[in-house]
Amino acid sequence: MNRIAKGIVKARHIILIAAILLLVPSVLLYAKTKVNYDMLSYLPRDIDTMKGQDILVDEFGTGAFSMVIVEGMNDKDVSALKEKIADVAHVKKVIWYDSFMDLSIPKEMLPDEVQDIFSRENATMLFVLFDDTSSSDPVLAAVRDIRRICDERCFVSGMSGVLVDTQDLSDKETPIYVGLAVLCSVIVLSVSMDSFLVPFLFLASIGMAILINMGSNYFLGQVSYVTKALAAVLQLGVTMDYSIFLWHSYEEEKAKCEDKKEAMANAISSTFTSVLGSSVTTIAGFVALCFMSFTLGLDIGVVMSKGVLIGVISCVTVLPSMILIFDKALEKTRHRPLIPELTRLGGFVQKHYRLFLVLYLILLVPSVYGNNHVGVYYNLDSTLPKELPSIVANEKLKDEFQMSTTHMLMLDANLPEKEVRSLASELKKIDGVKYVLGMDTVKGAGLPAEMVPDELKEALSNEYWQICLIGSEYQVASKESGLQCDEIAATAKRYDRSSMLVGEAPGTEDLIKTTNRDFTTVSSASIGIVFAIILLVFRSASIPVILVAVIEGGILFNMSVPFYTGTSLPFVASIVIGTIQLGSTVDYAILMTTRYLKERRGGLDKKEAIRIAVRTSAKSILVSALSFFAATIGVGLYSKIDMISALCILMARGAIVSMVCVIFVLPSFLMIFDGLILKTTMSEHSKKLKHSNKPADAGI
Repeated sequence: MNRIAKGIVKARHIILIAAILLLVPSVLLYAKTKVNYDMLSYLPRDIDTMKGQDILVDEFGTGAFSMVIVEGMNDKDVSALKEKIADVAHVKKVIWYDSFMDLSIPKEMLPDEVQDIFSRENATMLFVLFDDTSSSDPVLAAVRDIRRICDERCFVSGMSGVLVDTQDLSDKETPIYVGLAVLCSVIVLSVSMDSFLVPFLFLASIGMAILINMGSNYFLGQVSYVTKALAAVLQLGVTMDYSIFLWHSYEEEKAKCEDKKEAMANAISSTFTSVLGSSVTTIAGFVALCFMSFTLGLDIGVVMSKGVLIGVISCVTVLPSMILIFDKALEKTRHRPLIPELTRLGGFVQKHYRLFLVLYLILLVPSVYGNNHVGVYYNLDSTLPKELPSIVANEKLKDEFQMSTTHMLMLDANLPEKEVRSLASELKKIDGVKYVLGMDTVKGAGLPAEMVPDELKEALSNEYWQICLIGSEYQVASKESGLQCDEIAATAKRYDRSSMLVGEAPGTEDLIKTTNRDFTTVSSASIGIVFAIILLVFRSASIPVILVAVIEGGILFNMSVPFYTGTSLPFVASIVIGTIQLGSTVDYAILMTTRYLKERRGGLDKKEAIRIAVRTSAKSILVSALSFFAATIGVGLYSKIDMISALCILMARGAIVSMVCVIFVLPSFLMIFDGLILKTTMSEHSKKLKHSNKPADAGI
């Protein structure tokens, strides 16, 4: 490593130029990376809702649909609007009154059931069927085109409309996220570091790593909008530690070496060794997300694991090059750090360790209860700004047509008409079902088969499948909606074993079931992986248990706060935050424990070892936690997308909670279990450890 470090120092100008040149393809690839705004698309591909959606697209030529509500417009103008919408690229069919019969024929000739579906006192509704899935680029473009065609009397509801608005809002806010993270980080670093320029070098180095990471996402095919929005902020917060460590190491080496190049080479070598262990635990936390069957976890896990690795490489190559190149400017901007040395904190913690342990145990009980009872929501559009066009349209649909969502029931095309009508009759009796519209249900409602237009036949049936549209008054993700979907699916299976229920509500029910299983899987995987790494690092049977217990306690404290503040969390938060907090802040615990063991192996008793460990580690932990907090809190307070806001606030609070736990609670555990730690930790200095332990135990 020393040889490599000297090579990095020697090639510093080449490294910086190469990094800058690498930004060009990275930015271009980043711009071309597809972003997925549909959370339901990350469900396992082998469940009925996903298989049904694929069949709809591949065999039926349709996948998504929207309801367009038109107010205060006469039938002739609505019909003209319908034709314009039908001409939009990727709109397959538009279903309205004139799909059943010519407008010259009085509406009263239509069955009452059909009239009830499409008509209200001052409004009418058009069903728009698209030829691709809800989140596909062609469908989102089609929704935008429909909005341009429509005037202020028209409202485009449905899942695709929500995705369009989410995309627009996310694209608008993402640059602001990065700006807020950078601004807050500069403030914290300016206060904690000894140069006004060094924070900007840190951010430039990390910024390059972020852009390279985001550009490399192109080869993944696509990333979720959550990953896109959070990756830069999260990578900044997580990898800032590495830059701080390099700078401090460089400062220490400069005091020993006359030549700054030699000092930097030594700092690179030292930093790489230390950061490697730290980054492995962080990467392990993100890798645990890859075990989710809901593949959003895989999306976040791969991007962030890759980001941490690229961040480490940048820290030991690009940042040292920048520091050496701008050395004179750094010297001119020197100042005294505003955060004081925490020299007395070690003695304070050591003297009151019993108090901190008791407080930890007392708070653990309400934290466990709050964590287990915090409210979770799955209907993501419910927290979007109410003024968005899609939210306004969905409210119109609910208020004027008493509908919240529409399901698509796929049935075998050869299922006898009599059975389809019987099935439809049963479905209409299910609580919350407003209507059932299909080819055979229309004919059974009083419309002769010969009067059913070809346009309607093509929209609702083909040689393999027939579709029934089922209107529901229940809100997506509600308990009532879940029971309704289960009852509809079970009823349909009695008539047709191959039937499949597709749509936002059935997909959301699968999302709930899938993520509930994932929570246990991811938690176990993250704890298991981090536990194994700590076990290998310390070669101890007890230290992994203590460190994971302290951090998991911090996670419980953090996750219980929303319960006591009456706040509901997006479903993703309960799964990923624990893993992220564990992986990104266990480094604090490793730093503290490593120094404690070093002092014990040096012959000191446990009280003095704890005092020194806290005194020497507390400031580094404080700066690291504040940096993570700064990178995330601004985004959390600003974002109008609650999923982004909630995740960032949880991460920001989690960094502070973990910092408090490591500085005050972990030393208490190390004091209490000192004897057990010495007996269960392998060390070439074990005899010295045991000998130095005897007088220390006498006072306990």
